[in-house]
Amino acid sequence: MSSEHGLEPFRLGIYFSERVWGRLSLEPWYSNAFAKPVGEAWLTGEMCVVETGPHERMCLAEMEHEFREQLLGDGLDRFPLLVKMLFPEEKLSVQVHPNDADAALLGEGARGKTECWYVLEAEPGATLSLGLKPGTTTEMVREALGKEVFEGLLHQEPVAAGDMVYVEAGTVHAIGHGLVLLEVQQASDTTYRLYDYGRPRELHLEQGMKVMKIENGSRKVAARKVEGCTELIDVQYFAVSRCDIGAGESYSVHGVRGPECVAGLSGKGVVVHEKTRVDLPVGQAVVIPACCKEYSVEGECSFMRCRVP
Repeated sequence: MSSEHGLEPFRLGIYFSERVWGRLSLEPWYSNAFAKPVGEAWLTGEMCVVETGPHERMCLAEMEHEFREQLLGDGLDRFPLLVKMLFPEEKLSVQVHPNDADAALLGEGARGKTECWYVLEAEPGATLSLGLKPGTTTEMVREALGKEVFEGLLHQEPVAAGDMVYVEAGTVHAIGHGLVLLEVQQASDTTYRLYDYGRPRELHLEQGMKVMKIENGSRKVAARKVEGCTELIDVQYFAVSRCDIGAGESYSVHGVRGPECVAGLSGKGVVVHEKTRVDLPVGQAVVIPACCKEYSVEGECSFMRCRVP
């Protein structure tokens, strides 16, 4: 039996994105060998290729075009969430992303980039640069742009495994080494670099100043238990929960209102919808189309449920 509209949950292959700040080995999450440093594993990028079911070998962008209503539901033209894993070996650039309104004004399309980071691994003393220190002014930022002193303006947020950090668009931020993060964000990759530690990459100082917000809502978010899972964040653009199920247990979702995905963190899970069963490996995502109004996850595993509220 198939779903009412014919489209079933499907698993996506990983797109590995090379970054100067990345790693040659992503063990134990991925066993692939890389010739150049990889910093990001994209779980739901539009170039990610379907691995299961009758639409195997189609990329997500093709699925969006071919099955827009079944996959996305009403009001969407692309999968709304970009889910990644980040593997910094070195510091990422100090950067900022536009919000929806600023992106439209700057000709970057209708989407900004608000994101969140779930800390999967953190070395002792690990921090994230999240916003500016109290008392920092726009003039101080402009004077420090592109210079080493810029780092001194950044607020350092200590983090540990299990923390969820909300990064509102417009927030000046940076990610340091000693971390592995799961990032859930608006489906946009618009980034303006403000400082890059002397690396020979383009900076976007004027664009960054236009979209930067001195005051913003970025913060650590307190988790809470909801319906058998731990709700990590629920904001305008995304809701993310962590679910941990034991052997012989399952987690069920009813009344799906839009496209979702689940990403495997540990163990062996299976996503089930009617007679369709899709294995959920660690470090990969299974997409649940909007037309699949209910699904469940079985097996002894931990996973992230990512959706638009």
